[in-house]
Amino acid sequence: MVLLRRLIGDVLRRHRLRQSRTLRDVSAAAQVSLGYLSEVERGRKEASSELLAAICAALDVSLADVLREVSADLVALERGAVAGSRSAAVVAAAPLPVGLAGRAMPDVRVAVPSAGVPAAVARLSTRTVAAA
Repeated sequence: MVLLRRLIGDVLRRHRLRQSRTLRDVSAAAQVSLGYLSEVERGRKEASSELLAAICAALDVSLADVLREVSADLVALERGAVAGSRSAAVVAAAPLPVGLAGRAMPDVRVAVPSAGVPAAVARLSTRTVAAA
């Protein structure tokens, strides 16, 4: 299952890193605690619309642009999961590296059962597969 909060955090982190800014700098500009901003970027906290607007303003990027990037990442993840295998279950999205022309090319973690391995053990093994 893809977590929307994780994708939002990935996009916010990409914008911050492209600007070579620190968490401390952005948290001060957005008037958000450093720890909370870190949790949002890591996808551990669900940010309110007000908080997202403040972070976007601090990063000088529109909320609409952030949400468009999140949408594009989500489409890529969904296509990658379907293309990999109809039976593959998306376990977690890896951090989204920057790919061609500045667009993110996400990696997807999928559970791949090994032949002859009990189902309980097979669920524990994962490998990273590049999305199409």
